[in-house]
Amino acid sequence: MSLNAEQLCAVLLRCCSRAKEAAEELNRLDGQLGDGDLGATLEKCARLTEAALAPTPQDIPAVFQAASMACARASGSSFGTLLGVALLTAAKQNSEMKTLDLQTIPSILEAVLAALMARGGASLGDKTVLDAIDALTRTLKTQPLENWPSVAPQAVAAALETWRQKPNKIGRARMFAERSVGLDDPGMVAFAHLVDAATGRTTHSQEVSG
Repeated sequence: MSLNAEQLCAVLLRCCSRAKEAAEELNRLDGQLGDGDLGATLEKCARLTEAALAPTPQDIPAVFQAASMACARASGSSFGTLLGVALLTAAKQNSEMKTLDLQTIPSILEAVLAALMARGGASLGDKTVLDAIDALTRTLKTQPLENWPSVAPQAVAAALETWRQKPNKIGRARMFAERSVGLDDPGMVAFAHLVDAATGRTTHSQEVSG
């Protein structure tokens, strides 16, 4: 199964809508451990991305590049910058492709993970969005494509549950390591919303697989 540029834009626009809806929640969560501007940053990324995707770019890398540039223009936080890096990496992984083969998503996520670690300096185990991306990647690699709409949100929800009881080890949150135990990492929550939106879920769920 694959997506053309128009279908990929539809997925990204769903993510934009969710980012705007979740902005207040993400600001509140970020305010517990950081600057409190994550939601505002993602809302700006979303609005600029919506504008960048109208009209629809002609191919897959152009879609990802347009969204990446929009996030770069909106960059008001490290998460916005990392989102731009992730989208640019996805564009490079799909150079000159007219369609996006969904079976390549795990390898794209692996490339994104490597790029984000190189750019942001975080590592797996630091309780960041990287841990959620890793959990999603590992799950998708073991599941047939038809199961992805259900198992992808479950994998991220399970990662949130696992890391909730651990301390943040990087960024401003590391200064409040003990206080971060029992709290969700805001970036992981943002990623959960985006995965839910991408897979067609209307609301974020804390459901985890058994």
